[in-house]
Amino acid sequence: MNNPASRTARAAGLTAGAAVVALLATACGGGSGSAASSAPKNFSYLSVTENTTVKTALGTLAKDACKTQEKALPLKVETVPQAGLDQKLQLLAGQDALPVQFAAGNAPALTQQLFKSGKVADLEKELKKLGVLDQLEPAAVSTIKALYGGKVEVLPYEYNIEGIFYNKKLFAENDIAVPATWDELVAAAAKLESRKVQPFSASGQQGWPITRLVSTYLYRSLGPDALQKVADGKAKLTDPEYVKAAQEIADLGEKGYFGKGVGSIDYDTAMNQFLGGKAGMFYMGSWALANIADPKQNKVGAENVGFMPFPAVEGGKGAIDQYPSNVGLGIGLGAKTFDEKTGDWVSCIAKNYGSTALKDHGTISGFKVNTPVEDSTEVTTQVRDTISASKQNVLWFEALFSTKATTVSQTNAAGLATGSMSPQEYMQTVQDALAAQ
Repeated sequence: MNNPASRTARAAGLTAGAAVVALLATACGGGSGSAASSAPKNFSYLSVTENTTVKTALGTLAKDACKTQEKALPLKVETVPQAGLDQKLQLLAGQDALPVQFAAGNAPALTQQLFKSGKVADLEKELKKLGVLDQLEPAAVSTIKALYGGKVEVLPYEYNIEGIFYNKKLFAENDIAVPATWDELVAAAAKLESRKVQPFSASGQQGWPITRLVSTYLYRSLGPDALQKVADGKAKLTDPEYVKAAQEIADLGEKGYFGKGVGSIDYDTAMNQFLGGKAGMFYMGSWALANIADPKQNKVGAENVGFMPFPAVEGGKGAIDQYPSNVGLGIGLGAKTFDEKTGDWVSCIAKNYGSTALKDHGTISGFKVNTPVEDSTEVTTQVRDTISASKQNVLWFEALFSTKATTVSQTNAAGLATGSMSPQEYMQTVQDALAAQ
């Protein structure tokens, strides 16, 4: 999740929906296919070219903690560019030739269709049988079920939560306590602004760092089902209580709290603003921990970076410990090839992957860390503790949107932050895109 371009493409692809399902239906029209149903000869894994962490970590396990499983069923990795992943999965599914393990489709709709057709293993059932379901962090399970219709259809080789990173030194110098409510956050921003410190760093060019603020305000004010109601047609983004969320974020921009030129600021520049000490706060996901731990990028020092949840909205139905989250590109397993040897591999992964990924790559997964690992920074420990304690998580603004609505939402976000588009206009534009899907 360290590549913002990949992240944005992934978020946009999460609900490709009808087109993907239609293609899959065509590909899978032959039913179960004619391929032989013999046990797998390899622990075959189809990965995306852009993500090297998972395959590298699996290779490490094959040489160490899972060497017995590797001897019985050798790891074999194949890669495909992420843009071509869905097509590749459709082709393999149509041939009844899915690998043992594979990066799930960019859209949950694709994996759900594979699951319904019996081609993807029911991982909640399989992990229970293996006795390792408890090796998944409850927060990761909650996120997976939210994305995949209440089912555990993928493994969380990545897990990210989102919140507000803040400059502890700037907060201390300006006598600012960590805000617990939205009003306190706005007051903190006002104080920073009065002291000639930019309150927030954000990328208007990418758009999603702005829309994430809108959705998290919605979750705090209306509750964790706020955007599910929109997806189900029970509410509209143009309803007054939804427009209010956009208005609150627009007000931050009107007061200059995002700094000058936020509409043209890209992801890397926003990151550098915060790590260079030029902004007091930065709403971002935990993938930023790698940047924070890098002294070449982080000029304020990792010891001066803290993490706080998006604050509570007074009278709101949401809880401060409901963190927006994602599992990156989840990993599915073929139902046909889930035999005893595959189960042995999965058990070993469940017990050891979390520690390996954290130790060797500094990345947080949705697996528990069973071998003590010294975190690279204090804020990494804080985020890990937060993940372990979190029981219910929420998604993000575009998670349940169509591809078209996602694009409309993100490309117009800068206008919301700069005032060139009113909150009413913004929410109407996105709602119209949703209605057209």
